[in-house]
Amino acid sequence: MRREEIGLLRPWFAAQRTHIGDYSLGYQFMWHRMVAPDYAFFGDCLILKEVYAGKTYFYSPLSRTNDGDAEMAAIEEIERYCRDNDLRLHYTNIPREKLPALIMRYGRDVSVTDSRRWRDYLYFAEDFRTYGGGKYAGQRNHVNKFRKLYPNARFRVMTGEDLPAVQAFLHEYEAIQRSKHEYLADEEMKEVYELLPHMEKFGFVFGGLEVGGKLVAFSVGERCGDMLVVHVEKALRGYEGVYPTVAQEFARAFCTEGIVYLNRMDDAGDAGLRKSKLQYRPAELVDKYNLSPKRAIERISRPPAFVTPRLAIAELSDADIKAYARLASDVERNRWWGYDWRSDFTAAEPPQDIYYIMCAREDFREKREMPLGIYAEGRLVGEVVLHRFGYHDEAEVGVRLLPEEEGKGYAREAVRAVAEYAFLKLDIETLESKCYRENVRSRKMLLAAGFLPCGEDETFYYFRLTPSM
Repeated sequence: MRREEIGLLRPWFAAQRTHIGDYSLGYQFMWHRMVAPDYAFFGDCLILKEVYAGKTYFYSPLSRTNDGDAEMAAIEEIERYCRDNDLRLHYTNIPREKLPALIMRYGRDVSVTDSRRWRDYLYFAEDFRTYGGGKYAGQRNHVNKFRKLYPNARFRVMTGEDLPAVQAFLHEYEAIQRSKHEYLADEEMKEVYELLPHMEKFGFVFGGLEVGGKLVAFSVGERCGDMLVVHVEKALRGYEGVYPTVAQEFARAFCTEGIVYLNRMDDAGDAGLRKSKLQYRPAELVDKYNLSPKRAIERISRPPAFVTPRLAIAELSDADIKAYARLASDVERNRWWGYDWRSDFTAAEPPQDIYYIMCAREDFREKREMPLGIYAEGRLVGEVVLHRFGYHDEAEVGVRLLPEEEGKGYAREAVRAVAEYAFLKLDIETLESKCYRENVRSRKMLLAAGFLPCGEDETFYYFRLTPSM
């Protein structure tokens, strides 16, 4: 997603009900470099995707009309996308109220985490407007001290015309901030500078606290549902009491009708920031759940081995390196396989024989697929593969044979054996397969193995098999 596209998402964020600040224009803009966000629309839902620490994560889909059925349909689309693109499915920033349905959807094989450092601090807006009661005595005292020291101070709602003054303030603030040599703090300053020209376009509200005409504090917020997300709050600490004062004045200026909460984002595990945020007495620490459903292939640690009347099905061994290379590198025959090894091998010289078996082992190690050798009388005659594992106990099977081994019924026998293993040992409920429309031999084999046709398109015939068939 290009940064200039982020504004397109405003209607979904403006109507969001999650109370999670990551579902906002400001967050998606400011942390663009770190999480590489992207988006798609499905029906009336917005689907957000990000990449963090090498993993792809999906947000809970947002429906503009709060349509739960539409959001569940968008989740099905995410699952299809992951299967089709060989991606592990990870969710992030799942709201607490959405979690039970996802856990029920994926059953027992699901990992759930909720890191304390990323929970948002949610406050009642009225508490910031008034600092009322004993629990805010400290904040009131700081504000009174500030007012006494700087009686001419005033808070001013700002527009784009004030950006030069804001930039001058940030330069002064930055000189102090960068002395901390903190990576996240440095990154945040870069993002604040880049955000400034977009604030009015995004519909953000912003204002600053001035002392004698000099800007000493500055805040930016974005309305999302019934909360105002505070994306930026910077102040010169040399002005005693400046932070609680600008926080209160910002709330008074912008927490208008319909704004119940202030979301002041997470503390990122910073001890000082955590202490400060807790002192303002949050109404809630908003949980952000990460959820990773597991597929059937993740239930096993090594490839299985089993036998049929004529065959042995087992993990490929080093003794098979040469024969497997001949099978996997046969470009003409493997046009029916649906994958050309040359698409991933870019060196000028052809790969050594060991390359192919190493790729197969890596595929299993990364749980992308389960490649198994087909053996007749001790020799490798082909390969049967379980792949495209889904999140509702489904998988796809494929088979290929060396040319001299075709016409002996080995493919049908191997596919039936793997299907039995998948149903009884992996708890697969639906086994899928497909073949090119021109591949008459493969179509006959699948039908003979008990698969039933379930669809077709311009390229493929599709088949399925269940335990009851």
